[in-house]
Amino acid sequence: MSARRNRPAVGIAEIRPELERLRRRGFLRNALSLGGLTLLTGCDLATHSGVDAALEAIMRFDDRVQAALFSRQRLAATYEASAITRPYRFNAFYAEWQVRPVPDNWALAVSGQVADRRPWTLPALMALPQQGQITRHICIEGWSQIGQWSGVPLHVFLRRVGADLRARYVSFTCFDGYSTSLDMESALHPQTLLALDFVNQPLAPQWGAPLRLRIPTKLGFKSAKNLQAIEVTNKDPGGYWENQGYDQFAGV
Repeated sequence: MSARRNRPAVGIAEIRPELERLRRRGFLRNALSLGGLTLLTGCDLATHSGVDAALEAIMRFDDRVQAALFSRQRLAATYEASAITRPYRFNAFYAEWQVRPVPDNWALAVSGQVADRRPWTLPALMALPQQGQITRHICIEGWSQIGQWSGVPLHVFLRRVGADLRARYVSFTCFDGYSTSLDMESALHPQTLLALDFVNQPLAPQWGAPLRLRIPTKLGFKSAKNLQAIEVTNKDPGGYWENQGYDQFAGV
């Protein structure tokens, strides 16, 4: 069976957001000339600070447009098992590409705007409803691969801990020093997982043991490995790459 998107045939109402996305990308590409940057920001491009400010303005504009076009009803493509990339590429954010062992007595901490802040052990997470997916991981460096994941839908977990779903962000910190965050709408997307298994086996350390975020509607740097804590908050928490200029929404 050929792989295809999990959605019915669409009409003009459904494709209009895609047309808007293409028009937006064309605008941003044209705006990235010096003249476009000057018109967009009115800043002095003779200094590096002016260029940085202009680029940051475009990134923030891009975030707002992506968020406006995002829909929980629009699913990322899923694939047959025959499409899984073998061998699956290991990736990490640190230069030495090291694998971090799981800390003794690991438990997932929960904080912020939630009713129940008790930590979660692996058995407790495995007792929650599980969901599987075969989806594509897309790296900002230009490569992609297809993997099979299963775990707890994040929206199920957030509701179980009594999270305030009106809050703006969900942040994730990891015991390897990494961090990232999602807007609440993306966190509640049905394909956003707290992944426990990779190709029907418990996560190995290189895939993010014991728990990782898997979100196929985002670029790969959002799918944080080695999760240690989740916080629900109204304050933009940023993240390892987000704090270095990557866009917050990072949709694909």
